[in-house]
Amino acid sequence: MKAIICQQYGPPDQLLLTDMPSPKAGKGQVVIRVEACGVNFPDTLIIEGKYQFKPPFPFSPGGEVSGVITETGEGVSHLNVGDRVFSMTGHGGFAEEVVADAKTTLPMPEGMDFVTAASTMYTYGTSYHALKDRAGLQAGETLLVMGAAGGVGLAAVQLGVLMGARVIAAASSEEKLAVCRQMGAAETINYTTENLRERIKELTAGNGIDVVYDPVGDRYAEPAIRSLAWKGRYLVVGFAAGEIPSIPLNLALLKGASIVGVFWGAFAQREPKTSTQNFGQILHWIKTGQLKQHIYKLYTLPQAPDALRDLSERRVVGKAVIKL
Repeated sequence: MKAIICQQYGPPDQLLLTDMPSPKAGKGQVVIRVEACGVNFPDTLIIEGKYQFKPPFPFSPGGEVSGVITETGEGVSHLNVGDRVFSMTGHGGFAEEVVADAKTTLPMPEGMDFVTAASTMYTYGTSYHALKDRAGLQAGETLLVMGAAGGVGLAAVQLGVLMGARVIAAASSEEKLAVCRQMGAAETINYTTENLRERIKELTAGNGIDVVYDPVGDRYAEPAIRSLAWKGRYLVVGFAAGEIPSIPLNLALLKGASIVGVFWGAFAQREPKTSTQNFGQILHWIKTGQLKQHIYKLYTLPQAPDALRDLSERRVVGKAVIKL
């Protein structure tokens, strides 16, 4: 099979398109013929050795795929050869075939296309888990989404609107913010040209934010936490801007606030029943047209390094997908 391979840590330019042996399904696993693979921020980290998991060399990046099952391993009873599925694989998806854990592989609903399926798990899975399970977002609350034009950010904007929140989207350009408004954001903040704290004060009449969804981190984290309302919740989703911030914990004390970690991958592994229930709701919203992924661009497998470069340089609005 053809695969994009990482042989040593480094930038996307060091990735190689080469032939690799087809994978085999072990106990509790399936082999999927990949039709599409979502491109996500962890893919840019894993090839540089900066992610929580470090697979042995050589490996393919690509943590979420859609495709058709070609083999099932021992103990797999709910999936069959020929099933159209989508799966969280962690890595290995930038390839014609991938082995996946059956517990994190779901049948595709009737009528769903492979591109939609391959761009659903990380974005909507992460954001719904964050807003529902970790923040307990309630209708009528104010939600600030940082990095709102990225994959998980735009998903959080859409889900926040569906859950009845007043959504304020923060991003780095007017072009990105225009897409956020199309997805339902009530207000927007351009944090490259506007003062984040002052703009939040203005938009909330000084009352602050109930929930901050932050996949960006770095210098934006502290002003966002300082802008929380009483009993506000700050969701730690990621650090796309670079540095992992150090936060004065007295801010949580003074505001009666919560700083809450969001690690959807671990949640899906540790709490598969709840994760599957979440996806039931997400898939219902997709089927009824209430959720629709914004696809920035489709890339071929040989163009996978270009997709990672576009993502790391923050050109991608919504989701980049590799279509095989």
